[in-house]
Amino acid sequence: MADAKVIPFDDDRTRGSAVQRPPRRRSAGSRRKGGEPALVREVQPLPGRAISQDDVPVTREEEPPQQPRDDGGLEKRVASGLAFLRRRLTGDYEVDDFGYDEELTDQVLMSLLRPVYEKYFRVEVKGLHNIPDEGGALIVANHSGTLPLDGLMMQVAVHDHHPAGRHLRLLAADLVFVLPVVNELARKLGHTLACAEDAERLLAAGELVGVMPEGFKGIGKPFGERYKLQRFGRGGFVSTALRQGAPIIPCSIVGAEEIYPMIGNAKTLARLLGFPYFPLTPTFPWLGPLGAVPLPTKWTIQFGEPIPTDGYPPEAAEDPMLMFNLTDQVREQIQHTLYKLLVQRRSVFF
Repeated sequence: MADAKVIPFDDDRTRGSAVQRPPRRRSAGSRRKGGEPALVREVQPLPGRAISQDDVPVTREEEPPQQPRDDGGLEKRVASGLAFLRRRLTGDYEVDDFGYDEELTDQVLMSLLRPVYEKYFRVEVKGLHNIPDEGGALIVANHSGTLPLDGLMMQVAVHDHHPAGRHLRLLAADLVFVLPVVNELARKLGHTLACAEDAERLLAAGELVGVMPEGFKGIGKPFGERYKLQRFGRGGFVSTALRQGAPIIPCSIVGAEEIYPMIGNAKTLARLLGFPYFPLTPTFPWLGPLGAVPLPTKWTIQFGEPIPTDGYPPEAAEDPMLMFNLTDQVREQIQHTLYKLLVQRRSVFF
């Protein structure tokens, strides 16, 4: 079928083989200056009524839909990603004396942990205003969950939600730094050995340091003892804070106890593998790798009011009675907050 030719409405001439149409009658005001077709029709007034501006219908030419403006966001992200890969491949990046890689943590590792924090455990964080915007401080938290995911979630909470964008440097057990892959990742995330020397160096540099004094006693306790704090050691973290005059911030974490309900401990297998415990849960090891997936519990992390230590004399760090009292004060504050949060929560999973 041959293409039809379109004849404009304002053209009275014949084109090609088009049929000649009789000329249309036009009113005197149907054309504008310059021969352009009029867009406003002449309207006759009703008897006894003057024409108002609202009575004149105006035909507007339809404007084409606006295309979304390209602000170059995608190109910037691609360029940033390529620049990041180039720096990693050429070694043009910095790490501190402890192996902490801030760029890798911000752009990669936190991006991997963030969906677990936001979507899987749906962590709710409270009391971030108790963490100072600058200067050294020691965060002391309870420890639980069979695997140390609570420390990682606490690190994401501080990194993503603190107004000053602070980074939390966690003190980890020796076992973390002898495991392949885990060792490298922990160093890149800013973790360091749980010893007084490393903790003091970080506090003296104005870093935010996190410690979980329960250690393996807390993380590997049976499910029947959940949310009951174990011993806090000999109070070494208090001595470290006193030497640097850093405030101690108690932190209570609810939700981690139920991710791997530990109903048993294969001690013989743990000794053979060199682990402090070998957990038996309702799903592990019975379901194989699937049993290692944590349950999607609802978490709450609350940072309590800081306990100042800068008002004590330098020799206070050697006073065993003072260290015992401060250690007990921190422990009691964490335990009391745990009970309060447990009463407030509606369900383990919601």
